[in-house]
Amino acid sequence: MKKNEPAPHQFNSISELHRVLGLPKPLHPLVSLVDSTEIAIDKDQLPASFVLNFYKISYKKGLRGKIRYGQSYYDFDEGGLVFTSPNQLLATTDDTEYLGHTLLIHPDFIRNYPLAKKISNFGFFSYAANEALHLSEKEKLVILTILKNIEDELQSTIDDFSQDVIVAQIELILNYSNRFYKRQFITRKAVSNDLLEKMETILTDYFNNETSLMKGLPTVQFLSEKLNISAHYLSDMLRSLTGQNAQQHIHNKLIEKAKEVLTATNLSVSEIAYQLGFEHPQSFSKFFKSKTTHSPLKFRQSFNSQKTLVRENQYHY
Repeated sequence: MKKNEPAPHQFNSISELHRVLGLPKPLHPLVSLVDSTEIAIDKDQLPASFVLNFYKISYKKGLRGKIRYGQSYYDFDEGGLVFTSPNQLLATTDDTEYLGHTLLIHPDFIRNYPLAKKISNFGFFSYAANEALHLSEKEKLVILTILKNIEDELQSTIDDFSQDVIVAQIELILNYSNRFYKRQFITRKAVSNDLLEKMETILTDYFNNETSLMKGLPTVQFLSEKLNISAHYLSDMLRSLTGQNAQQHIHNKLIEKAKEVLTATNLSVSEIAYQLGFEHPQSFSKFFKSKTTHSPLKFRQSFNSQKTLVRENQYHY
């Protein structure tokens, strides 16, 4: 953050956000469903950047413009869902406008429910805004129906079951969103495969150019920045396509390169370890054995023995 830029505004309560947006007090202090058409202020009246102390699930329709996936652009005219978790930095500097609904959930509302622990497993809360969930017409109907159920429950007289019902509806939205994201990874397979190919190229270049020798082992964050997508989205996309997350792909490429160097050069295990980005040769040996069941030296000896056997067979033939 630049010195002259003001610190992000912290919204600690849903009531405070309602007040700033020119909305009536929320029907419940810990959960609210906001209709964007009811917001009574212009966007330029909001803080340039802000942090919410609660979860936000926004259904957006009629969003103008395009969004970026990696190096490609896709129309976002059909709308979709965007998720943010508490303490994520948000900004109002973009020029997009949309109609829709936003569900605000304070962590205290779900604190005594199993969802409080499970919610961190929904990785899409860490996706970037340009990795929104695009909904089909059928999927939109599902989400809007659940939001309507929550709205009806909030407007009803609160009783001993109100919170149970609303929490169940929130969890239903998250479970459906998980399913719909898996569908999105499949239907946008061309985009996903393109990103997968680019990732493989980045990793190959990283090791071939000995970048690892200077910068150490590549990280998931490094890959996601190179691909212009969030780390969580990258791992979830890869898991959907290949059954493995980004870290496992890095490990596979690392083992592939290690085997190549072990069999094609006379470098010592220590030299190979440093070349691949390990700080200590012992760490490399332990990692290699955990992935191949052989130590680097044992693998090299086994390979050389097989190569010698092939040559002898060729000679006798």
